This record gives sequence, structure tokens and C-alpha cells, in this order.
Amino acid sequence: MSAPVGSVQLTTRMGIEKGHLILEAGHGSDCDEDIRSAIVQVSGNEMLSGKINEVVDSVVIWWREDDGDLIDELVDGLTYLVEGGPIWLMTPKVGRPGHVEPSDIQDAAPTAGLSVTSTFPIGANWGTTRLVARKSKK
Repeated sequence: MSAPVGSVQLTTRMGIEKGHLILEAGHGSDCDEDIRSAIVQVSGNEMLSGKINEVVDSVVIWWREDDGDLIDELVDGLTYLVEGGPIWLMTPKVGRPGHVEPSDIQDAAPTAGLSVTSTFPIGANWGTTRLVARKSKK
């Protein structure tokens, strides 16, 4: 299956490159398959899931309001992430089932040791928030 051009351009915006390993959590039937296909196409690798023994370049988390503890999920994502790599938190847009309030993300991020750097739409039903590990003070 070929991904739409817009989806491939989106993966470029996400910093996904050939050879990148991507860990995915929270995949469900409601996820945007065009985005997933574009990530696989650009990276050249299937997305990893579950318990892995790899260090990954990015983490993609599909998250809905009732999915549990967001802080725990973000900390779990950090476990496998290369230093400086982003966590992409995919959440349903306003008015869609499972929408997550931006304030919930803003509240969870610092507790998990992360900073929110950007937020943008990724499809008809989903938006994404880029989170990175906070720099420690020397």
C-alpha cells in the first residue's frame, strides 16, 4: 500500500528518516493507517510494539482520554528512546471520541520528565504533540 504524499511530507516534519526504528503504543482500529503506512514507508522498518530490546529513534503513542495513566505511558516510552529522540503523542482532535484536553498533556509532560515542543494536526481525526526529555541543569 502506498501512502499519500501529504502523509510522507508529515513524516518528514516528524523527523522520520530511512533506517529509523519507531516504537508504537496504543494502536487501535481508530488510528490513522495512512500515517502509520507513511512512517513504515519512510523509515523502511515496521513499527515495533510491546516489550522490545531495541533503542528507538522515536516513539509514537496513540492516546485517547480513557486509555489510563498518561504519565505512566510517557515514562514507558522514554525507557526505549534514544537520547534526544521525540515522543509523538497522537490524540483525537476536538469533537472526536477520546479527545484529550491539551491541559492534560501539559500537566503530564513535566511529571514524566518531558517538555512539549509543538502540536499540529496529522489527519482528519488526529493531532500530534511532540514531547522531548527535559534537559537537566548542570
